[in-house]
Amino acid sequence: QVQLVESGGGLVQPGGSLRLSCAASGSIANIYLMGWYCQVPGKQRELVATITSGGRTNYADSVKGRFTISRDNAKNTVTLQMNSLKPEDTAVYYCNKIPEGPWGQGTLVTVSS
Repeated sequence: QVQLVESGGGLVQPGGSLRLSCAASGSIANIYLMGWYCQVPGKQRELVATITSGGRTNYADSVKGRFTISRDNAKNTVTLQMNSLKPEDTAVYYCNKIPEGPWGQGTLVTVSS
């Protein structure tokens, strides 16, 4: 099983940007679908964005036009560029393949003034 390590979270003011990275321990080239999820304490994990091995993307309505998912199959990384951040984006963000495998530790994004 590929292990995933997320990084890049932090505290940012509303309207700011963050770039999250997900590093896989093995090749993701043969994984058709990768995604970023977010989870607020006490709530279910939600799918934020997905990307196919060919680069086709899909986004939750709440992040369309603000977030961009990308992947580098050669470097085994998946990235989430987050712009125009809002307080309601505050959550722990995880990446995973779909269907999901083992979860990483996630990275905390806090949007607050």
